[in-house]
Amino acid sequence: MEGLFSTQSIMVMLLVTYGVAMWLFLSSAPQVYTIMVSNLEQAKELYEGILRLSIAKIPLQYYGYDQGIPSLDPVYIPNNFSKKMAEGLWYQLKKNTQIHVVAGAHALENRDRHVCFDRQCVEKLLRRVRRLGLKYKLRSENPLVFWVKDSQGKIIEIAEVKM
Repeated sequence: MEGLFSTQSIMVMLLVTYGVAMWLFLSSAPQVYTIMVSNLEQAKELYEGILRLSIAKIPLQYYGYDQGIPSLDPVYIPNNFSKKMAEGLWYQLKKNTQIHVVAGAHALENRDRHVCFDRQCVEKLLRRVRRLGLKYKLRSENPLVFWVKDSQGKIIEIAEVKM
């Protein structure tokens, strides 16, 4: 019985408990797809108004300094780092899937581009467009690219980007 309460066995139990807690936390965290747009206001109109996606809460992994960059010491991370990671628009695509819309894509003449680096995200958006009965035009299957119009008649290009 003494061996069960030794310092070493208590440390092992704490590490196992910590590992289980981290696994539970990370497995319950939503899958986040980031989409880069050229105009956040128009994107808000598209995702909230036309696609009717509900606004999501920012996932816990986007708070604090630990943003999946374990090699950086918190001393070297800028003060506004967590704010920068959380900027943009957040939408719930399904129960455990979110879209994070950020600015940064280049505007094209007569249309806006929304780029995504993950095919699953573009497929889910296309399914939603079809389900809502919105007019769209499939431009390419591989990579997946389609056009949809916003409420002002401007063409929005949603594209998978292969790396």
